[in-house]
Amino acid sequence: MADQEPKQEDPILDDEQIASETENQQDTDQPMEQEEPSLEEAMGQLQVDLAEAKDDALRAQADAQNVKRRAEQDVEKARKFALEQFCKELLPVMDNLERALEAAPADEPVVKPIAEGVELTLKSFSDALARFKIEVVNPLGEPFDPQFHQAMSMVENADVEPNTVTMVMQKGYTLHGRLVRPAMVMVSKAVEQS
Repeated sequence: MADQEPKQEDPILDDEQIASETENQQDTDQPMEQEEPSLEEAMGQLQVDLAEAKDDALRAQADAQNVKRRAEQDVEKARKFALEQFCKELLPVMDNLERALEAAPADEPVVKPIAEGVELTLKSFSDALARFKIEVVNPLGEPFDPQFHQAMSMVENADVEPNTVTMVMQKGYTLHGRLVRPAMVMVSKAVEQS
């Protein structure tokens, strides 16, 4: 135990040393108080933070509403145009019924009941398509519109204006205003002077 060092006791400070220590401590405390923001500054910063949080919340709400509206529009379009592929498959049937009526001789008594049956079938089929907003594009005599018509050829014709549909080789169809199949047409062009 003799090897142990004696305990060092805290030095006793006199009044002058205590006053000096207190002044040093006050000097170091003052800069700390200056670094702390005042109540007004803290309140101003909180108001800025609150305004930013409100703005962020409004933006998030607007984004959510936009996503909801887009999803509703996508569902509406999917519902509206779900029949498009089915419609494309039915159009050749419509074309064939029309061709059958055109080919049937009207003066033969044996064919007349069959032609009437085909005509009634075609009418009910046309009505069913119309109920589902599938509409015919039959532009005979109208100006050529490349959005709804497909020109198969151009024919000189002095009787009508240039770029007028003079013959419809196959009717077109739209579904809710969207083109399903363009009308195949012949278009007039001006007569060339020789």
